[in-house]
Amino acid sequence: MIKCLIFDLDGTIGNTLPLCIAAFKKSIEPLAGRALSDQEIIDTFGPSEEGTVQALIPAHYEQGVADYLQHYNDLHEMCAAPFEGIVELFDYLKDRNVRLALVTGKGEQSTEITLDIFGIRSYFDVIETGSPLGPRKVQGIKNVLKQLGAAPEESLYVGDAPSDIEASRAAGVAVVSAAWAETADTEQLLPLQPDRLFTTIQEFKQYIQQAV
Repeated sequence: MIKCLIFDLDGTIGNTLPLCIAAFKKSIEPLAGRALSDQEIIDTFGPSEEGTVQALIPAHYEQGVADYLQHYNDLHEMCAAPFEGIVELFDYLKDRNVRLALVTGKGEQSTEITLDIFGIRSYFDVIETGSPLGPRKVQGIKNVLKQLGAAPEESLYVGDAPSDIEASRAAGVAVVSAAWAETADTEQLLPLQPDRLFTTIQEFKQYIQQAV
């Protein structure tokens, strides 16, 4: 029985990855003096947004971070709400006393912007954000389990990226690949053998109803 669900944010709770890339381009390109491809930005992911700025325009770090957060907030109308069905899923889980947590690679400030706009902060018992120094989801998941007193075998991580599968395995928890975003790539996810993979939130909810 699952007693604790840990969610990723970008591409799992909302379609925020296109927003992130647009905000990076608006903030970094003027300071870098050149255009950036989507892939060039995506290749820096793992660390938080601060890490992306450090990787691409280290000489303009503070300005780049400030500009990114401003553009991220201003452009958030690109993704004004979570995926359809996510809030209803959270309500269902809360009604059954399942503990909810968030472990994201996003920085603390951008995470707060999205949680505020989505209106979902109150659902999460624990929130673990990213680091500019590098990926820390393994530590984030372990911190959630410790803070909630949750057993790994009664917990489940839900994320859309190959790195989410790897982090969950390293933290000793089962993992569901969330492949319902347009940015998800099942051809990358399936070879890593997640415990489950769902292409719709409705399918995921049906699975969860049998597991909690």
